[in-house]
Amino acid sequence: MGPGSPFPDYVNEDELEHASLIDQLTPLRNPQIHKAGFETWSCAWASDGTYFAWSCGNRMVKLIPWNRHKHKIAAPDDTDWEGHVLHHKPVTLDAGDLVWSVAFGSPLSDTKPHSINLHWRRYNVAKGTLLAAGLDNGRIRIWDIETGKLQYELSDHRDVIRDLKFAPDGSMRLVSASRDGTLKLWDLDDDGNMYKTLKVESKWIYACVWSPDTSMLVSVGDSRSVLVWDMVNLGKLRKLEGHHHDVCSCDFSPDGALLATASYDTRVIIWDPSLGQKLMELGHMFPPPSPIYAGGANGSFVRGLSFSRDGRHIATVSDDSYVRFWDLFDSSFPEQVAIVSNALCCSYSPDGAALAVGTRNGSVSLWLAPMKVASLQHLCRMAIRRVTASTHVDKLRLPQRLKKFVLYEMDYLNLPKA
Repeated sequence: MGPGSPFPDYVNEDELEHASLIDQLTPLRNPQIHKAGFETWSCAWASDGTYFAWSCGNRMVKLIPWNRHKHKIAAPDDTDWEGHVLHHKPVTLDAGDLVWSVAFGSPLSDTKPHSINLHWRRYNVAKGTLLAAGLDNGRIRIWDIETGKLQYELSDHRDVIRDLKFAPDGSMRLVSASRDGTLKLWDLDDDGNMYKTLKVESKWIYACVWSPDTSMLVSVGDSRSVLVWDMVNLGKLRKLEGHHHDVCSCDFSPDGALLATASYDTRVIIWDPSLGQKLMELGHMFPPPSPIYAGGANGSFVRGLSFSRDGRHIATVSDDSYVRFWDLFDSSFPEQVAIVSNALCCSYSPDGAALAVGTRNGSVSLWLAPMKVASLQHLCRMAIRRVTASTHVDKLRLPQRLKKFVLYEMDYLNLPKA
């Protein structure tokens, strides 16, 4: 693992609190076999929390019914808290090629296409939930999960589709990130029309994410690349510099005020994406490696991260076999940990109660995530930041110390006394 330790010297690993395992999902093949094409590179939750999907290798995608009321995999005769039977069933899809990314899309309203005005559509996606899978051959396949029918096959990339994300506003816009060095924007409300290609500076793109208000898009990749895109004018807004190795995962806080990026340099950086400022670092090797050592095979690559819906917890997976649950308001060391070898990705459930971790052998473990009752100060801050960009906070009629709090430059626990 190199010369460093996974935790600071003052932390006793044996005394760290361990997360509780909810369930373990394994493919039909022997999970002990590590073979190219068997990896779980991606997993995702439906926005309403009824399904969990993961790429379990060998071209297959499995959709597992999730009981969001009881935080467990739903049995055939399972019920919610009021005793109503849950009717959704397991679904298995053969994507036809190796799957690198999966994403759920659900329309929130009857929106108009973003590319052109149409009065006729081949497919009406105004109802139901879709699942998109990005494939090794550069194609994207999209199914209606209620019927199991293939609705679209989108083709324009020339290499692996490394990540997919539907816009969170229910507009059925889809962004795809590829190893061909491009991001492509598709409008499924316009029969899957590809209406924009964004060319990045790096050769490979590993991941992308929309901001909650869809005004920004972030892409990360090799060559320490973190790019913020303006989705109104469809152009590059800024480049964030601070990592020393490839950047492989990114996620926004639910209020859009914070951006987290994970890198092979053993660190997660928390940014203010609107200002381009670095606010915090979450270390995975101590003492922190030098930039030269962090830029090589340091043994503690951070492979993935996910932001919880409470806006204060982040989960990360690393090559040191630790899953870390971080409380951003007390980030000196993880609040909880779990042991998962060969982890590649992680994803919080929509309510933040569970974390799914995908591995190199195609299995997924589901963990009960730490949750806390949010303070009134934090809830008010999130409410403000949902509608106020960092560039406009200074115009608020608030004391300077509260402006710093709203900008996440200081925590409520450390606010000066009045």
